[in-house]
Amino acid sequence: MSALAVARENLDPRFRGDGSARRALRPSRSHLDWLESEAIFILREVAGECANPALLFSGGKDSLVLLRLAEKAFRPGRFPFPLLHIDTGHNFSEVIAFRDARVRELGERLLVGSVEDSLRRGTVRLRSPTESRNAAQSVTLLEAIAAHGFDAAIGGARRDEEKARAKERVFSFRDAFGQWNTRDQRPELWNLYNPRVGRGEHVRVFPISNWTELDVWQYIARERLAVPTIYFAHRREIVRRSGLLVPVTPLTPPREGETVERISVRFRTVGDISCTCPVASGATTVEAIIAETTATTVTERGATRMDDQTSDASMERRKREGYF
Repeated sequence: MSALAVARENLDPRFRGDGSARRALRPSRSHLDWLESEAIFILREVAGECANPALLFSGGKDSLVLLRLAEKAFRPGRFPFPLLHIDTGHNFSEVIAFRDARVRELGERLLVGSVEDSLRRGTVRLRSPTESRNAAQSVTLLEAIAAHGFDAAIGGARRDEEKARAKERVFSFRDAFGQWNTRDQRPELWNLYNPRVGRGEHVRVFPISNWTELDVWQYIARERLAVPTIYFAHRREIVRRSGLLVPVTPLTPPREGETVERISVRFRTVGDISCTCPVASGATTVEAIIAETTATTVTERGATRMDDQTSDASMERRKREGYF
């Protein structure tokens, strides 16, 4: 090594003149930083390119992450879109209470589309009062989109959840009937998105599409986000049915011959009571949930959703009909 090179090596990085100052002062970016930056970019693209978007917010962990990302994208101003929740009327009370508290805290506007209202209008019909309303949300969602003239609906779906979700683009086009055609999706090369829609059409936008369940919980830990209590381990009555732990509720009573147990469980995902199951768990902290998530080999929907267990209720079929 020459004397000049030795002298330069011993200099303070600020005075070397070889770019090392920038490298020394630049903090390293984690994978969460990259995912966050991508999601914020997508949210700003929606705000800049779409005339009347809405952000779906249920109070669940994924939509809570979306809210934090929207805060980082648009605060200190107000969000450039309202929040929208499609309420089946059979949601867990803890989650609805958390939803309302978070909306009050943010001071944002929440619109609620009700499956109960769709039932009264006759646009949704169920075979029995206790039938799952999960699929029926599709009708209510499309009615809300039409009523408010939304041209974009932003949601927290992720590709790792289920194989049909993995087929979605970040900006996923829906025709005038709210339907999704898997063979007619727009290319998204170099992160260039096409939100153009005609009258009555809209796009579904998934800013955290590339995140995993583990990423979501790691982000919740990093940002110290509060989540509904049912995500943490608690004791609850369940019955074992088709490999799932079905919670005992007025909507999901035990069947003849089933044994009711009271065990420690938590919910990995929250949705309609009639089709959402917990998993056995002792995780009472976010850190413990991260450890469990790291070790699991079953997807969150595969372990918790009764309506995903049958082919006639496949996710892809429901999405083609308008399901989020």
